[in-house]
Amino acid sequence: MSEECCGPREPSTVRDLDIPRDTDTSAVTSPAAALVNTDLAPWWRDRALALPALSGVLLIAALIAIAAGADGWPATALQAGSLLAGAATFVPGALRRLASGSLGVGLLMTIAAVGAVLLGHVGEAAALAFLFSIAEALEDRAMDRARHGLRALLSLIPETALVERDGAPVTLPASEIVVGDLLFVRAGERVATDGVVEGGRSSVDTSAVTGESIPVAVEAGVTVLAGSINGTGSLRIQATARGTDNSLTTIVRLVEEANSRKGTRARLADRIARPLVPIVLVLAAAIIGFGFLIVDPELWTERALVVLVAASPCALAIAVPVTVISAIGSASKLGIIVKSGAAFERLGSIRTVALDKTGTLTRNQPTVVAVETATDVTRDAVLQIAAALEAHSTHPLAAAVLAEQPDHPDAIDVVEDAGRGVSGLIDGTPARIGNTRWLNAGALNETAAALADKGMTVVVVERDGRVIGLLGIRDELRPDAAEAVAQLQASGIRTLMLTGDNARTATALATQAGISDVRAELLPADKAHAIEALAAESPTAMIGDGINDAPALAAADVGIAMGATGSAVAVESADVAFTGSDLRLIPLALLHARRGRRIMTGNIVLSLAIIIVLFPLALFGVLGLAGVVLVHEVAELVVIVNGVRAARLPQRSL
Repeated sequence: MSEECCGPREPSTVRDLDIPRDTDTSAVTSPAAALVNTDLAPWWRDRALALPALSGVLLIAALIAIAAGADGWPATALQAGSLLAGAATFVPGALRRLASGSLGVGLLMTIAAVGAVLLGHVGEAAALAFLFSIAEALEDRAMDRARHGLRALLSLIPETALVERDGAPVTLPASEIVVGDLLFVRAGERVATDGVVEGGRSSVDTSAVTGESIPVAVEAGVTVLAGSINGTGSLRIQATARGTDNSLTTIVRLVEEANSRKGTRARLADRIARPLVPIVLVLAAAIIGFGFLIVDPELWTERALVVLVAASPCALAIAVPVTVISAIGSASKLGIIVKSGAAFERLGSIRTVALDKTGTLTRNQPTVVAVETATDVTRDAVLQIAAALEAHSTHPLAAAVLAEQPDHPDAIDVVEDAGRGVSGLIDGTPARIGNTRWLNAGALNETAAALADKGMTVVVVERDGRVIGLLGIRDELRPDAAEAVAQLQASGIRTLMLTGDNARTATALATQAGISDVRAELLPADKAHAIEALAAESPTAMIGDGINDAPALAAADVGIAMGATGSAVAVESADVAFTGSDLRLIPLALLHARRGRRIMTGNIVLSLAIIIVLFPLALFGVLGLAGVVLVHEVAELVVIVNGVRAARLPQRSL
């Protein structure tokens, strides 16, 4: 396995980090692990399915008894038992909600079952109770499965961690880790909480947390996330988050909150379902009244009960929630955290994507990408002088120069002229380094202009009053940026860049990424105004990571924060956060949301169609109670199964 892929390889030892080999880490259980349920019980051991199953068994036994000619009290007793077992799952809840002034689908089913019994149709009432109870239980199980898959993310946190306390390593429950603790992580172990590497070198697999497919090389100063798997080396990590409040627990919290905040389609379904219940009750009462008017109350009361069941919005009530939680929960496995159902729905409608430059399209790590020299001057000589001076500078670009030339001579009498450059003496010779506004590039002016046209920040290096070279420094484009932009454009999504950087640099990088619409030198308020104008034309998403992006993220139809490197303000302002930095997750997320949106729409249409079709059939006696119940509950199961399909993730073309 190459170092380029997985980072530097080193022996899997712990001695260099003073981690005792004989420390026992198997004896303590973490409360974080207690938050994760054990494996979801198989359906045959699911207690919630026990009563519906009993109802079904008794109903089948009753049908067998009737077929065998025992259609007297044995069959009736079996039907009654089936009715009681099924009704026990929804009648108590319906009555409690009624007492609190809330009408629900369960009330319609309760009234229909009671009415059927009063009319002597115990078998039909039993069938209604069984099918409704089994549909409700399967719906709950589908929701539990989606939630369980999400909560299982917490199992990525190890139960224990080896932590330094009072100068000695101690094995503690992961939940007891506090900010500032020093964690020792051996090769192959999971990281217990977020932190910064303080010692050691290795590579970490973050695929389960961020969706990154390639292990990332880490060394001192690099941030690692909870749940990451350490590679071949040993690491000392200083905790930056508590064991119970880290990136993984935040993911779970955000996604669970998303389930409680429904989107516009969910509200549409509720707006239809809630008034439909009292409307159906009034309609059923009117049908019964009509029966008394024409002196045939028994027939029309029976039809009223059938209408009651036919028009109940069971499927409509679950059409969206099961889809939303399935889709959002599965997206979290790729490090795509959607904060609300509304955001998920809007994500599926996006037609324009605006991207910030620094830290989003670029690495946010300035790098020396070009060194131009005067005649008779070597590249190494230019870098030596530049690094000697920049070693005394606090400017962000100084780190790029020092990374390119870590070994350099010492400079003395160094003076930094803020915003311009640095001067000093190197081996007794005066030298300066600074921007082109401070130092004239002289004979290298044309070269400086060419570097600037390529999106580089140009730094002039001078020795003993003579310009000896130029450094071209640039925040390089992320390697996946161009591919991500191409995928967006292939999907018919308009892309543009919004940045506060200068127009020359922004245009050069945008050209590399394949973006033709560039809006540069924007203040945070300007970005927000640009997003508002774009959103007025079509649904728009803004993608950023900095504090200055927060207003634009909040103004967009969907704000997407690059959470791995983004500021806390940006993440809080956004509707969607990526825990990783792979921009190819953007088209993947949009594709996933579009599919989920189509499934939601299909579920709502199917639910309404069932009501529209069954209503006249029930009213005019074409279908009886048993037939309506069967069709209605089968349709509800179809809606649930269709909603669960939203959990399937699109194929990654990475």
